[in-house]
Amino acid sequence: MVSLDEPDKNREFAESLGARHVLLSDLGGSVADAYGVTALGGLYARRWTFYIGPDGAIRFIDKDVKTETAGQDIAARLEALGFTRKIAAD
Repeated sequence: MVSLDEPDKNREFAESLGARHVLLSDLGGSVADAYGVTALGGLYARRWTFYIGPDGAIRFIDKDVKTETAGQDIAARLEALGFTRKIAAD
């Protein structure tokens, strides 16, 4: 995930959710700009999910992310795109 927020704010957010994934702090907005997700003159990044294959090619862009079902939606899309499922070790 990419956020325009400060690293400390992203860490607090991830910890509050018990998240195990990394949040990239894109303070200058260069990553958000490269993916075309900046909005309102760079004040925030749109909530889009990019599915990127092992070859680096973008396989799908979800521009209608629903925070309530995002986890299930991502899992379903990954399966539909044929990504290999990996079981995370605790």
